[in-house]
Amino acid sequence: MPFRTFRLAYLNYSLRPILWSLIAIGFFSQCHSDQKDDVEHSKAFKPIYDSTNRLLELGKDKQAIVYVDSATNGLSNLTLTDQYRIYGFHFMYHNRGTHDYEQALKYADSMLATASKMTNKKSYISFMADGNFARGDALFELGRHSDSYTAYYQGYLLAHDNLDNCTLSSYTYRMGMITYKQANYKFAVTYFKQSFEQNKACKEEFISFFRQQEVLDNIALSYRNQEKLDSADFYFKETLKYLDTNADKYKGRANIIEVARAVVYGNMADIYENKGEIDKAIELLKKGVVTNLKKGNDNHDAHLSELQMVQLYMGQGKDDVAFDLLKVIRTQLDSLPSADGEGMWNMLMTRYYEKKNDLGKAYPYAKVFHRIKDSLLIKGRTLKEANVNEQLASMQKQTQILALQNTQRIYKYAGIIFISMSLVIILLVYRNWKRSRQEMLMVSSLNKQILIQKTDLERTLTDLESSIQEKDRILRTVAHDLRNPLGGIASLTNALSDEGGHTDEQQEFLDVIKETAHDSLELINEILEATTSTTEGELPTQPVDINSLISNSVELMRFKAAEKNQKIILTTLPTPELLLITRGKIWRVMSNLISNAIKFSPVSSDIRVTITDEDKEIQVAVADRGIGIPVEIKDSVFNMFTHAKRPGTLGEKSFGLGLSICRQIVEKHQGKLWFENNPDGGATFFVRLKKNVVSPIVQASA
Repeated sequence: MPFRTFRLAYLNYSLRPILWSLIAIGFFSQCHSDQKDDVEHSKAFKPIYDSTNRLLELGKDKQAIVYVDSATNGLSNLTLTDQYRIYGFHFMYHNRGTHDYEQALKYADSMLATASKMTNKKSYISFMADGNFARGDALFELGRHSDSYTAYYQGYLLAHDNLDNCTLSSYTYRMGMITYKQANYKFAVTYFKQSFEQNKACKEEFISFFRQQEVLDNIALSYRNQEKLDSADFYFKETLKYLDTNADKYKGRANIIEVARAVVYGNMADIYENKGEIDKAIELLKKGVVTNLKKGNDNHDAHLSELQMVQLYMGQGKDDVAFDLLKVIRTQLDSLPSADGEGMWNMLMTRYYEKKNDLGKAYPYAKVFHRIKDSLLIKGRTLKEANVNEQLASMQKQTQILALQNTQRIYKYAGIIFISMSLVIILLVYRNWKRSRQEMLMVSSLNKQILIQKTDLERTLTDLESSIQEKDRILRTVAHDLRNPLGGIASLTNALSDEGGHTDEQQEFLDVIKETAHDSLELINEILEATTSTTEGELPTQPVDINSLISNSVELMRFKAAEKNQKIILTTLPTPELLLITRGKIWRVMSNLISNAIKFSPVSSDIRVTITDEDKEIQVAVADRGIGIPVEIKDSVFNMFTHAKRPGTLGEKSFGLGLSICRQIVEKHQGKLWFENNPDGGATFFVRLKKNVVSPIVQASA
């Protein structure tokens, strides 16, 4: 039997006791360490988790489990992640520490039960996959290989369906280890290489780095067992290079990295042994032994290296040196027993006494060796009989068949639903067809009625329009005929009042007549303006500087404002702006708005007139601090002959026509007139007029 058959590079065995818990527990966590969701570590558990991991790194396995149990005893706010980690610590302790695989299986089931309660999808998938891998490990150690592969495959499906390469790397790593143990080294190489690529998706930390160097070493071992020594030598050197390149990143783990180098040195010795370079092989084995014989390092690997050195010494005829080393190894095995170490030690003792021709002494050792060998062969035969690739292929086919059956079932249900819906649709179409015939007859009848009503409405609108025009004509005629007599009355009254010599009573009568005549003339002028505005067509326009027009209007109104001790504050555009408007009409609008502001503002108040540029429009705002406009009349202030008219702050009369005329003028200029009540009292009226493209020649002439 080749000696290095016992040196399988299963990391959790070859680096016991320092690294089995570090790698296994850490690898469960690395794919999820940066998740932020409802199953993150609690603040109380995080330091406990870190301390437990540190104890495991130091090889204090029992102390770590006692600590985590006592530290979490009584904590009531543990999250699902906390509980999962605690079960994970216990699983790895029993699976790799005490080898109580039945107990380890119970903890793996607890891990799965906890993961199944997680509500975050990503966490659920990752933790469920890890839990299945843990269950598979326990089942594998119990010799229940078929059940183990099923658990591994369930974890694989969860990771594969959700493209979780970090978790998939744990699956392909396990498949590599199993196929290696089954001596399917070709498959092992494929799995290990795939695991190496998938592991690049994991968070960059020591756990991930260490798994990568181990996988490289395992690739080399797989090539060595295929007698592909050049490929094996290449990957052993790649492993050492990978360790050297990354060593500076993890200076706090220098001892662990040295242990890993020592394992690689022992594995590389086989290459030189096969090449006949025995001294070089012994030199590498010694380098590995110096490191791994230290307390807390991989003593088991050191024992295997020493046993290989014994075999090489015997091959060189150095039997005494070999025998002295065998006695040293005996004391080591007594303190740290191992089945493969015992088997090789008894084999070499048998060979030593056979070379001495002392068959009596050789026999007991040979008997023990064959007993251990048969036990290992039986265990290996059980493993080889469970062909992992065939079982995985079978499970994959079963999954595909199940998926196909589900798809067929979905199609079947979809077909039934489709046929049912089709029948319902046909019935609905038939019912609607019958109903639509009746409705079409009804619609035809309604259309005729609508046509008759439309004709009547058009006739009524025509009559209404004629009536409105006749009303405007009568109003204009009456207003025109009344204006001259009232003007005469106003003139005569003014003349009589100016002559003087009247009694107080006579003077009072004259003032009343004069005021009444004046108000009547103002009302007649507004009626004429209103009726004219509604009948005239397009307004003649010309380029007008809006700054100049508003300034002129404000200046004329300052005298009226001065009567109430009011100030008009004007803010114009920084540069002239020519608009195509009817000067007189827009002047009347602005004068009316300013006049209203004066009328409805208290004595000694300010009135603000502001001109602003609003991109494609010019806006003029007239703001007062007057009595404002109540909400109940705001919708009727622009109506002609509105009932919303109110007297000014000093009793000034209002006829209710001004704002109606202003809106008509602004709208004929394609503009907009509206108002808003000010938060601190009064109202602001806004006029917006479109900018017009005025040629430079027109601007110059203006």
